[in-house]
Amino acid sequence: MRRTLLAAFIIVHASATAFANPNPKAATPAAPANPIAAQPNALTLKEKLKTLTARSTHVQSDNLIFDLPVTYNKQVSKWVSYYQVKGNKWFREWLQRSYKFMPFIQAELKKANMPTDLAYMVMIESGFSPNAVSTAAAVGPWQFIEPTGVRYGLNKNWWLDERRDLHKSTTAAIKYMKDLYEEFGSWYLVAASYNMGENGLRRQIKKYGTKDYWTLIKLSALPVETQEYVPKILAAMLISKAPNLYGFRDLEKMDPLEYETVFVPGGTELNTLADHLGVTRKSLKDLNAELYLGYIPRQVAKHAIRVPKGASTMTSSFANRSQFVY
Repeated sequence: MRRTLLAAFIIVHASATAFANPNPKAATPAAPANPIAAQPNALTLKEKLKTLTARSTHVQSDNLIFDLPVTYNKQVSKWVSYYQVKGNKWFREWLQRSYKFMPFIQAELKKANMPTDLAYMVMIESGFSPNAVSTAAAVGPWQFIEPTGVRYGLNKNWWLDERRDLHKSTTAAIKYMKDLYEEFGSWYLVAASYNMGENGLRRQIKKYGTKDYWTLIKLSALPVETQEYVPKILAAMLISKAPNLYGFRDLEKMDPLEYETVFVPGGTELNTLADHLGVTRKSLKDLNAELYLGYIPRQVAKHAIRVPKGASTMTSSFANRSQFVY
């Protein structure tokens, strides 16, 4: 369900004003004073939104429209405040990375006719890191555990882990969330079941006779981590859509992720290829995070890799005439 401009204006403006600087002594700068207070009453809501965001060059959502249900309560406001103060440093890093990865993730969600705001789950799951590993052995940007990853088509062996691949794991996550929504009928419960597992959520819904996420929280029916999970997503979503209003200014705007795909033979080693292409080893490894050993084994006939845009011809020529020794 798509939120209206009115809902977006009320929630973003109210939350930014109330929680822009929860700790006056903290280093985080306070949000700007209300820029529309002195404006004529004749301004439309759309014009007011434009005024609110005029000082921001990094608003990531058209007219601050939300396509996930937006709840603003104590749980959400707690995380808004946390990201502004104690978590300011790494949330700023997440925001900067989001300019690189969000366009792709949201485009894939849109193609699948799903809410594009589900992309903020990746921000909370991994901070967009392909190499993130949790204490529960969940891996990659979408934090798949191995059995669920395999169930949704992500291969894992001694040299390859497709959970680390943004494109493949996003495709798998979309299929998984579609199945979860078909069963639970609520995007909040989709997120909750993604976090705690659908079997556990089924049991709690049956036990307490409700499919309302906030009611389940009040009943302490969900694990603490899951109780915090949706509020974290909503807080990240609110801040990310208008970071200036929450004190996140002068963000480094990374270029959106762009690459070309090329098949190379077994024996291709990413560090050697990066040196030849004149790109950093880290950047090429990040593009090919599924190759977590950094190379394609010789016994593999060929494998698709991603290279910077414009480098596919140079890559093919180099890989096919080179000999790699380990």
